[in-house]
Formats: sequence, C-alpha cells, structure tokens
Amino acid sequence: MSSTATQPARHVQTGPEAAAWAERLRVANINPRTGLATDYLNHFNEAVMLLEMVPDMPECAEDFLTWSPLSYAEHFTASNFKARDLAIEAYEKADPNVRAQFDHITDTMTSILTAVGSAMREVEKDTTRVRLAEQATLWVKPLIAACGGIINGGAEADVDTIMAN
Repeated sequence: MSSTATQPARHVQTGPEAAAWAERLRVANINPRTGLATDYLNHFNEAVMLLEMVPDMPECAEDFLTWSPLSYAEHFTASNFKARDLAIEAYEKADPNVRAQFDHITDTMTSILTAVGSAMREVEKDTTRVRLAEQATLWVKPLIAACGGIINGGAEADVDTIMAN
C-alpha cells in the first residue's frame, strides 16, 4: 500500500524556512522530525479493536471483514484530519529511509490483516475465527508499536528487533 514511485532529490530546508515548516507540522500533530502522523495508526488500531472483540463476540468477525486496507494518502484523503493535505505532503517529503521502514511495517500489517480476512471468509467455525483473530492481534500490535516508534523518531534497531520476531 506504499508508494513505489521514484522520489526526486529532497530539498533540505534550513533556517527560518525549516523552522516554519517544523512548526506547521507540530501544530498539525505531525512529527516534524519524521514528517509522519500517528493518526494513520488509527486505521490499524481499528482492525485490531475489531479482532479483539471476536473471542467474546464471534459475530464481530463480520465487522472485521468490512475493514479494508488504505495507504497513508488514502487514509488521510478519506479522514476528517484537519491537516490531511499537509500530512500527505509531509509524508511525501519525509526522509526516504524513514519512510521505507515505515512503509515496510505498514505493508506487513496490511498483508497480515488481509490474509486473516481471507482466511476468516473461508472458515465456518467460530473457534477457528477466534484463533485467527487472536493470532493476528499478537502479530499486529507490536507492529503498530514499531510504527509509532518510527513516527516518533525511534531507533532503527528497535524496529529490526520487532520485525525479526
């Protein structure tokens, strides 16, 4: 769900220009260091919340099956986030290495959630759906935390550790 387009050379802002850009991002709840917003994680948190309901209410699996993957830009375009255009612009201007790490993890979460949805559609037993929901939650929650770390400028080593497990 990430952008695979070749990125132009980044213009590194300095001085007052950089300070003004950083302040715009900060006010909009976008991390000025990374150019990423935690609001995108709500997309994945929603799926996890629905999956966490399945063990107690197996009929909630149907609600989870309505979840569909959205790219970062798609999420903000469809959201009520006040600075959605700025969020998309900042993502596009983000350091390519930071964005690649972020996109790798969000792509992994999307793959897991999509595969679990496909599997849930194939099975008829609630007990199997419960197991799928529980396993997906165990896989996705640490990835959401890793994305939060990237958004907030966390260390690459932490992401590597999480992705290896």
